[in-house]
Amino acid sequence: MIPDPIDPHVLATQAGVATFVHLDEVETTMDQARALAADPAMPLPALVVADRQVRGRGRRGARWWQPDGALVMSLVLDAAVIDGGPICPAWSLACGVALAEALAGVEPALAPRVRWPNDIEVEGGKLAGILVEAVPDGRVIFGVGVNTIGSAADAPAGIGRRIATVPDVTGRAVPRERLLAAFVPRLVALLEGMAADDSLLIGRYRPLCALTGHEVTVYRGLGIGASGDTVRGPCLGIDRHGALVLDTVAGRLHIESGSLSDPAAAWHGEADA
Repeated sequence: MIPDPIDPHVLATQAGVATFVHLDEVETTMDQARALAADPAMPLPALVVADRQVRGRGRRGARWWQPDGALVMSLVLDAAVIDGGPICPAWSLACGVALAEALAGVEPALAPRVRWPNDIEVEGGKLAGILVEAVPDGRVIFGVGVNTIGSAADAPAGIGRRIATVPDVTGRAVPRERLLAAFVPRLVALLEGMAADDSLLIGRYRPLCALTGHEVTVYRGLGIGASGDTVRGPCLGIDRHGALVLDTVAGRLHIESGSLSDPAAAWHGEADA
């Protein structure tokens, strides 16, 4: 049993969660969230949390490892909250901003930063990952994994140096309930604010950006294991649509999708170790 309980009443009263599912173990919380999202009568926001996720995944088919008992969650929202439409980079960044702000609020020593397009970094290591999916019937799922517990020393060989955990930085874990109570309403409020003012994200993102002023390489239009199309230049931040802005030899580019990590180096599970 994971010694980090989550009280549904606290989530309902402090985070506005209407439906809460807490599972011991899942393949991935995204699968469970899709099942909830498929029910048109399901009260939203709906939140799925698991104590252990055995096949967590990130973007472009990469795998995501977390210590057992860390915060693994998927949140189902009505797309009307975020002005509907197709998935755009701003959704993932809004989730990152809300999560970084919530983490800093509950544990100020962390100093988290948002790394476009979907990571939270602390001291150069990946503390959290984000995955956003639009599903039928006007619902959107925000999948989030945060290393609230554990140590990078416990990670599979080859990826420990890439990640960070809260205890590695601060010496203590962050209770999942406390982080959820801070994060969920902050995300919903930010998305609602962005629907009314599409410049809101830039202001909130700017002080949290891990890349502004740094030379970065973006891998574009690539599948896992492929090589080729890359763009390089100093990062100038993001635009109001969530695109990464680079100052390249070809001029200023606004990049809506891509990866800052070489897809050939992505981790796919224990077989990579």
